[in-house]
Amino acid sequence: MIMDKDVLKDVKAVEFSWILAGPFCTKAIADFGGTVVRVESHKRPELLRVSPPYKDGIPGVNRAGWFAALNANKLSMSLDLNHPTASHVVKRLVEWADIVTENFVPGTAKRWGIDYESLRKIKDDIIFLQASIQGQTGPNSLQPGFGIQATALVGMTEITGWPDRPPALPYSGYTDMILPLFGSVSLLSALEYRRRTGKGQHLDISQYEAAAQFIAPLLLDYTVNGREAGRLGNVCRHAAPHAAYPCKGEDRWCVIAVSNDEEWQAFCKVIGEPLWTKEDRFCTLLGRKQNEEELNRLVSEWTRGFAAEEVMTMMQSGEVPAGVVETFEDMLNDPQLNSRGNFWLMDHKEIGPIPQFGEPFVLSHTPARGRTSSPLLGEHTEYVCKELLNMSEGEYVGLLLDDVFE
Repeated sequence: MIMDKDVLKDVKAVEFSWILAGPFCTKAIADFGGTVVRVESHKRPELLRVSPPYKDGIPGVNRAGWFAALNANKLSMSLDLNHPTASHVVKRLVEWADIVTENFVPGTAKRWGIDYESLRKIKDDIIFLQASIQGQTGPNSLQPGFGIQATALVGMTEITGWPDRPPALPYSGYTDMILPLFGSVSLLSALEYRRRTGKGQHLDISQYEAAAQFIAPLLLDYTVNGREAGRLGNVCRHAAPHAAYPCKGEDRWCVIAVSNDEEWQAFCKVIGEPLWTKEDRFCTLLGRKQNEEELNRLVSEWTRGFAAEEVMTMMQSGEVPAGVVETFEDMLNDPQLNSRGNFWLMDHKEIGPIPQFGEPFVLSHTPARGRTSSPLLGEHTEYVCKELLNMSEGEYVGLLLDDVFE
């Protein structure tokens, strides 16, 4: 049975955040019914608002697909934080909120009076999350950066690519998508702590440290064995065949991974047990690793005769790990993702129908849902001021004429 209310409907958050890592920390709050107000500025628009791809290739702060896909269910308020009167509006926002977030370079928000000590004076049980590249303290805390630099800093770039080539970056700022996982959980934990104790707290989240969790086995290997991880391409030290193999069609691929002799026997059965699979050089994992280049050539000859989906289905039916290398078109049409509601097709006021990301987990009684599409820049400024902050018409108009909402 699905309940008739959203599980986080009473939670109120203000985010002085932009790009990916900061705003993504409050995505779950918005998707599960909380009220999240994004504070933005016309003078310096959110970077994702001015980053391609744009709808129909036409630039505009409300036409960026990347921003639109990731910000459903939020309100957008425009506010010039450098305006001398902005602090008055910030104070009202903090008084209204349960949560405040920011992810600018450490020290930036403090200049606007958005630091924990200042916020506590306004509301002593406030929960304040600060997300940054290397945390709010330490010798390198003031270094600016984006996820793409943090990806290199944490060593992911060192292990991505081919052994005979320079390091290769994973797509975009990979660590930007890691930090929010910890951010979301820490916010929910802080809300529960406040429910029990009546106390708020300061959450200081480092993108560097969050991402380091994802390479723990490599750090352990170095600690125990003194072995430095390097770039391996598609090779795995403990599996063969192990690669992305070409399939029928243009630029179609299927990944196959065989980790032990049982999977090897199953693999051989799937491909019809050609004579070469019975050769001594391929009968053990060690032998397959020593002859991996030739093995991959032979496997590729077989996979080229089938569509990628056929290869995957045959392998999986034989209990051999395999998966299609999907294009973005494949993903949008993937029956598995669509059956679970991974994409919410929503009608954006300027872009039109656009798929927006749901949540990658399902709560049986209180599921996430798409209520509103991602907001236009400053779309809800008047609503926030009058309905949420209880400003009078005269107060709002006075601030508007004073250009505070730029």
